[in-house]
Amino acid sequence: MPDVRTPARPHAPGNDTAGKDGGPSASALLDFVRRTAADPALIASLPLDPEGRTWIRLDGPGGSEAWLIGWPPGTGTGWHDHGGSHGAFATATGELTEQSLTAQLPTEGWKTLELADGVDRERTLRDGRGRAFGPHHVHQVLNTSPDTHAVSVHAYYPPLPLMRRYSRTGQVLRLEEVERPEEWS
Repeated sequence: MPDVRTPARPHAPGNDTAGKDGGPSASALLDFVRRTAADPALIASLPLDPEGRTWIRLDGPGGSEAWLIGWPPGTGTGWHDHGGSHGAFATATGELTEQSLTAQLPTEGWKTLELADGVDRERTLRDGRGRAFGPHHVHQVLNTSPDTHAVSVHAYYPPLPLMRRYSRTGQVLRLEEVERPEEWS
């Protein structure tokens, strides 16, 4: 994959770009992904594959990790979290559906968890729409279109230390695996 770089936005004291640890806040990441998703030349630079997702790593603001991702029709991530990182994503083209849990899950000490009723949320994000999320966010992102690619921009801070992958049957969530960054090459 080609490596495309975008300039990081400098932190200005007194605005909402810094999180508690000095890194970019979730709202600063949301601003970044929305601005990046509005860059037609960058979006057009992503090679699209009809069979699987494609991606290009970007330089996010303040040391964050960012990705431009192409989604063929009918593809998705499966249920996952971001290893304690907060983040944001925005759809550049097409439409993505996010299914998420409103409950904060413990990060250690369980393999199977029964979810309470009413914890499910679903939202659809079309061209230019995005959302920010906190460090305990569990979700899956889907391109449910039968014939249209979607492209999105994602950013995380701190850079992803790991991702936990889950399976779900009804209200039962099961931890299936923990992925580390060295596995994503």
